[in-house]
Amino acid sequence: MHLINASSAVSLYGVAACRQIEHLVMRPLPARTLMQRAGLAVARLALALAPHARVVWVACGPGNNGGDGFEAALHLLRMGKQPVVTWLGSLSAAPADAAAAFERATSAGVPFADHPPAQFDLAIDAMLGIGAKPVQSDSRMADWIACINASAVPVLAVDVPTGLNADTGAASPVCITATHTLCLLTPKPGLFTAQGRDAAGTVWLDMLGTARTLANAPDRPAPDARLPGLPPGDTPRHDCHKGSLGDVAVVGGASGMTGAALLAARAALSGGAGRVYVCLQSPNAMTVDEQQPELMFRSLETLATDTMTVVCGCGGGAAIAHCLPTLLASPSPLVLDADALNAIAADPALQRLACNRTAATVMTPHPLEAARLLACHTAQVQADRLASAAQIAQRYGCTVVLKGSGSIIAQTGQTPVICPTGCARLATAGTGDVLAGMIGCRLAGGQSALDAACWAVYQHGHLADHWPAHTPLTASALARAVTSQYNNNNKLNTP
Repeated sequence: MHLINASSAVSLYGVAACRQIEHLVMRPLPARTLMQRAGLAVARLALALAPHARVVWVACGPGNNGGDGFEAALHLLRMGKQPVVTWLGSLSAAPADAAAAFERATSAGVPFADHPPAQFDLAIDAMLGIGAKPVQSDSRMADWIACINASAVPVLAVDVPTGLNADTGAASPVCITATHTLCLLTPKPGLFTAQGRDAAGTVWLDMLGTARTLANAPDRPAPDARLPGLPPGDTPRHDCHKGSLGDVAVVGGASGMTGAALLAARAALSGGAGRVYVCLQSPNAMTVDEQQPELMFRSLETLATDTMTVVCGCGGGAAIAHCLPTLLASPSPLVLDADALNAIAADPALQRLACNRTAATVMTPHPLEAARLLACHTAQVQADRLASAAQIAQRYGCTVVLKGSGSIIAQTGQTPVICPTGCARLATAGTGDVLAGMIGCRLAGGQSALDAACWAVYQHGHLADHWPAHTPLTASALARAVTSQYNNNNKLNTP
């Protein structure tokens, strides 16, 4: 068993792949082995999380997830705890493994009750597993979920929190909010994006002794997504100059929105770009940034953008649409953000140009911008973020960063990445502009579109996760904190 955290490089498997893996690893094992191992793993983690707990409420559903709960209760009883099991199923309708676990638990003296205990020190959610349907708001299960969520005790979810879609991270209106989730056999993508991060709490993985079997299986399914793990450290050559570190041009900053372009430019410069140019679209554009005098202000027409990486759209307003035909037709690596995305979504001619690009292109939509690009509603994007990011990547032939909780980085033909870093402190104006500049910097430095997007998103989120607790996180402070270097502990530098 191990903790899955932001430094973990992990493959994530959706429901269909999990079913295949379960059948694959069960072949050489005696019947019911996996459920018994699962119950023991749940009990051990419960004991570690709440060593002084006495009464443990084990809420069990009608299927095999409930069977895991029966086995956990049996082991908790043997460990000296006082488990109380409530069950939403019946012996006549239970799957064979769950029915056998019920018999084992009752024979061992595990107490079953019709109602939750009046007081409990730990709750174990074993009601619904992967592939479960949404919870009905007027059901007894919903009442139990409300009771668990209203408690102030630790909550351990078995495999996935009840009410959460294991594939997408979409939560039912009634959903368990766990403090910890123990994934069995494989981690699921829905735990790391959309509402999954809030519902799952801290995520653990126990492969139930099947790691070697799975590693040696030629017919194991491909992962549906992955967590990237720590990015590699940068070690610049001594024999380099500003030209060899890459040039970035930031095109945006219409009247009243100059700050967005400056934030992107400052982030690109802080990230290690050799030279950064700013092409403002305001008619009364500034010519120097007194806080960052290294930035060079030019008109777009005077720059040889074919030799640069271009970040386009930050605060661009309606004016940015006039720049896009030239930029989309150029061989420059291109980061398209904000108003550039809105302009493309509204103009079929720009869409055709975007689709025909051969140079590296990274689109960085938030959910509303993604909905515009796909001509759908934001709720549809959020209902399946992995699929939405993949659709944009395929439609426009680009790398996509679908921003949000558990940002998705997708590129056709590659396993999508779910970024494990980032928090609500990034929900402030301008942080997306900083991210666009960070991606542009990495593209200018020679990284592929997928790597540039992946590691910039990771660092962006990591900075927020480790921001000093009593220091406001503003976009300008975030841009200053960006660095391409790592310290001696191989951890990203933080402010």
